[in-house]
Amino acid sequence: MLNADTKLLKSHPTPLIVLVFHLLLTHFCRGQFQLIGSSQPIVATLGHDIILPCHLDPAEDASGLTLEWTRADLNPRFVHVWRDGQELESKKHPSFEGRTSLFIDELKLGNISLKVSKVKIGDQGTYRCFIPSPGKQSSVQLVVAAVFSPVLSLAGIDKDTSGVVLQCESKGWYPEPEVVWLDGEGNLLSAGPTETVRGPDDLYTVSSRVTVEKRHSNNFTCRVQQKNINQTRETHIYISDDFFEVQSSSFTLTVGLAVSLAVCILLILLLVFFVWKWRQNIIINKGSHWGDSGRGEERNCSKRNKTEDQRETLMADETVQMEVLNEGKGKKKNKHLNKQKTEQQRREEAENRVKRVLILFSEELETRKNEVEKKQSELQQLREERQRIQNNLQTVKKELENKHKEVNVSLSLLFENPTTPCLCY
Repeated sequence: MLNADTKLLKSHPTPLIVLVFHLLLTHFCRGQFQLIGSSQPIVATLGHDIILPCHLDPAEDASGLTLEWTRADLNPRFVHVWRDGQELESKKHPSFEGRTSLFIDELKLGNISLKVSKVKIGDQGTYRCFIPSPGKQSSVQLVVAAVFSPVLSLAGIDKDTSGVVLQCESKGWYPEPEVVWLDGEGNLLSAGPTETVRGPDDLYTVSSRVTVEKRHSNNFTCRVQQKNINQTRETHIYISDDFFEVQSSSFTLTVGLAVSLAVCILLILLLVFFVWKWRQNIIINKGSHWGDSGRGEERNCSKRNKTEDQRETLMADETVQMEVLNEGKGKKKNKHLNKQKTEQQRREEAENRVKRVLILFSEELETRKNEVEKKQSELQQLREERQRIQNNLQTVKKELENKHKEVNVSLSLLFENPTTPCLCY
């Protein structure tokens, strides 16, 4: 009987040897796995959930292993710790409290990916997926992104070129983006420097202005982009030809009014000059008359004094002197009358000149007034047309904002849907 069993064992050794070899191989190769993460950075949207992939290859049950997710720049460095079938909350960094979790049901399949909820700016960094025994690890880089569609608006008119100034602003970006302007053909437009403001929440607000002139299509685009995270948002605007024509007409009207005002000021200054000249002539003539009268009175007083002193002794001489004096007074009186007559003529001529200037000025002023009223009427019509165009632009702007809101809501709903991690074996 024993010989028969020995013969049977010798004749069929293969199944037993294979079984023993398989058991030994399983025992010695247990733990000889690799941790597979992601070779590409994982981009997460601010405020949304993200999964940091990591799994065992080949797949093994990891529920009984010690698992550590860490980040070297943190203190403490632990983001999530799994030991003895449960999470150790006490070792976790405070900023991740209540925001990290493993897929418990998939640990037995070797999936140790980490889910981070409500991603923050501070979550950006390099994470290490680590199993202390047998010392296997893998790294995953997380990049946090925040994007928002820009808002386009009309900022004003460039008086030098009569062009339209457009302003583009976009809030809530991370990392810092750049702003570019494009025309309807996709060509870059030359714009001023981009203004960048970083808020207390570490999010960036960027704004830029560009002056555009009438073109073939009058379509313009503001594009905000962040090349590191491969994110782009843009907004388009169309400006009608009528709007450019209104601005050009307004500029011409402004120049016309300025010229008219300058002419009126010149006429007023000319009138003031004539009046001043006329008054100066009057003052000079009066001064000459008063000077002659004063000198005559002084001579009379002197002669009267001499006559009184010599009255008793020189009566005859006094009579002669009085006659001579009376004769001189007659001549001076005639001279004074001639001066008064000349002064009267000059005054009449000056008054006539002033009257003529006033008449011309009144006629010119009336003409300018009529022109200004006509220009004001045209300006009012242009303003009404401009207001109509602006109302249309506001309507289009509101429609665009509503579309942006709908797109943002759709994107938010898309990102909020739970994502099942991809297991690669």
